Order: sequence, then C-alpha cells, then structure tokens
Amino acid sequence: MAGLWCALAAAGVGCTHPQARPDGGADPDGLLRPGTAAPDFSVVAHDGKTVTLSQLRGHYVVLYFYPRDDTSGCTKEACSFRDQWDMLKSRGVVVLGVSTQDNASHQAFAAKHALPFQLLPDEKRQLTGAYHVPVTLTMARRVTYLIGPDGTIAKVWPSVSPADHAREILESIPH
Repeated sequence: MAGLWCALAAAGVGCTHPQARPDGGADPDGLLRPGTAAPDFSVVAHDGKTVTLSQLRGHYVVLYFYPRDDTSGCTKEACSFRDQWDMLKSRGVVVLGVSTQDNASHQAFAAKHALPFQLLPDEKRQLTGAYHVPVTLTMARRVTYLIGPDGTIAKVWPSVSPADHAREILESIPH
C-alpha cells in the first residue's frame, strides 16, 4: 500500500505517507502497532464539545478515520456504528470518527444520518499525522484504531468493510 501512496506523490498528487517511528511503534504499513501508547489529543468535535483522549481512560475508544462525509462507504460505516450504538454504549465504548473535513460538514453528516457519536475535524492533519494515517487528495485512508482502557492501542484495522465494521469491533471487545 505504501507504494501506491508514494507513486501518487511522485505523480504530483498531494499526499502524505507516515513513516515508521524511530522507536519501532509503527508496522510496515506505517500505522501504529498494538501495544503502542495512543497519542493524546484535544479537539473540538462537531457538537461543540472538546474531546481529550486522556480523559477517556477506563473506556475502549474506537478512533476511526474515514475519507469523506456523506459518501457511500463512509455513510455505511457511520451507520453501522449508529446501528450498533446501544451495544457499544452498553460496553462503555466511545466512538470517534475522524476525517479531514471541518465541523460544518460533520454537523450536516451527523444530523442527516442521526449519528449518536462525535465526529472530529482534522483539517490541519494533526490527528492523521499523529496516528500515521495516510492522506491522499485531502482524504484520510479508512483506518480504525481500538484504544484500550489503559490508553494503549489494542487493535488496528488497516482497512475495513464499512458495513460490517461495528460488528467486527464488538467481537474484539471483551464482554
């Protein structure tokens, strides 16, 4: 996959591909590995509330990166989380969606599809950079991190099936 991102860059298409960290905290695809401390962040979500990762300790956090609001795959993925929301919430799971769009776009997307979780803007690519998520043509690659209650990355999905993703995550969280 790294070859695709680099080929696009060589062709002059705006893209970034995260490099492996010097401490070995990234896998060959450049993504952070399970067991790595999840980079902390503080971001104002689409609902106007500030989300700070370190304040979510004690919960599983699904941090899912997606390309664009209101596109087919991204809508399927968001709606899969919405449809599994009661089960996720009953297990104390926090779901956070991240794209490189602004909160105005996120507000419209969340309202249109009745999304019960927060969407985070990443216009300046700070979250995608911290989590080593490739960005191509201003869109983040579809990647999900499951962050454990201790603040470390428990599992990484470098690619997902949008419609089934919430179910996959539920299967990865202990009852």
